[in-house]
Amino acid sequence: MSKTVVYSIVESPGHPDFSSLYRELGWEQVCLNSMRKAISQLRKQPPDLVVAEFFYGYGNNYAGINISNLDVFLHSLLKYAPQARVIVMVEKAERQYVDKLAALFQLEAILVQPVGEAQMREVLDQLVI
Repeated sequence: MSKTVVYSIVESPGHPDFSSLYRELGWEQVCLNSMRKAISQLRKQPPDLVVAEFFYGYGNNYAGINISNLDVFLHSLLKYAPQARVIVMVEKAERQYVDKLAALFQLEAILVQPVGEAQMREVLDQLVI
C-alpha cells in the first residue's frame, strides 16, 4: 500500500503547519506555495488529500469566471486526481463565498480560521483515505 500524499498549498502566513500531524499519520506531505506549482505537481504526484486556503476573488483576476484562488486547481484536480479529498480553510469574513465553490466542487470540509491541530485531527479522523 502506498503512502497517503497530502498537498499543503500554503499561499499565506496564516496557513497552519500540520506537518507533524501528517508525519504522525504516516502521510507524505508535499508543500507548495502557489496554485501554479500545485497544478504542475498534479501530473508528477497526484494527491490523496489537499489542504488549502480559500481566497475570494473580489475584483481581481478571479472575478467573473472564477470564484477564488482554487477554481483552476480544482478543475485540474478532477482530471489528474479525481479521488482526492479537499479541505478548505477560510477566514471568517470570506466564509459566505465558499458555498459558491462547494456548489461546483466536492469539498470534504470547510474550516474557519484559525484552525488548530485538534480540529484538523478530528476532520482527518473522519476521512477514509
